[in-house]
Amino acid sequence: MELPFKIDLSGKTAVITGAGGVLCSIFAGALAACGAKAALLDINHESARNVADRIAAAGGFARAYEADVLNRDMMDSVAQQVSADLGPCDILVNGAGGNNPLAQTDKEYFEPGDIDAKTMSFFDLDPKGVSFVFNLNFLGTLIPTQSFARQMGNGGVILNISSMNAFTPLTKIPAYSAAKAAVSNFTEWLAVHFSKAGVRVNAIAPGFFVTTQNKDLLFAPDGSPTARTGKILAATPMERFGEPEELIGTLLYLISNEAASFVTGIVVPVDGGFSAYSGV
Repeated sequence: MELPFKIDLSGKTAVITGAGGVLCSIFAGALAACGAKAALLDINHESARNVADRIAAAGGFARAYEADVLNRDMMDSVAQQVSADLGPCDILVNGAGGNNPLAQTDKEYFEPGDIDAKTMSFFDLDPKGVSFVFNLNFLGTLIPTQSFARQMGNGGVILNISSMNAFTPLTKIPAYSAAKAAVSNFTEWLAVHFSKAGVRVNAIAPGFFVTTQNKDLLFAPDGSPTARTGKILAATPMERFGEPEELIGTLLYLISNEAASFVTGIVVPVDGGFSAYSGV
């Protein structure tokens, strides 16, 4: 893995939730490349193991752990195991999250007749689906923080993964947008709460990156871009999707206690100008 720059994380234990995913696997690889011992947490243990194997092949140190970020008892147990295996957590990246079809509408705008039509309208959203999405993103950030932040001493770092949805909600995905807004707000709250303990808390808000979870919204089965992709790129001044590696520089900056020692409570957009463009 080529890094835009390196920071020295030798002797540090970095915990990454959702580490089997596209973005968080890149985060894990970058932290390991900087010398951290990486604990890769994912509900899909096989995915986490595959990432750990790739990191080891590149010369880094990583160990995979099966973990459900919504299960406090399980997270506490994994936290104890990580501490025993690698040492107390110094860096926590809360990357687990996602959406669910039961929590999104079929259309961008509600129109008369949609209630009775064969379409998933706002009025058809499944409360269980909405709860799952909100819990996965918000509680899936809060619970790992409860389990791992207790191990942190002065100099501990927490990095949450928010989204551009947190600033301006996207159509069709109200639960995901609301949950990421909660993550951003929680990031600010945590930064204040932990400030006297010497633990910094920040977040990255990625713009549009192609991942396993969103590819069906962005591309048709034949690989052609959907109408939604056209709208996204038209609203992104750089006119392209981001590459996962383009998040590494912001990740390392916010993790570094030397570079960002006085930085806490911020949410950094990495979005190709999406948040700056009014459409005119």
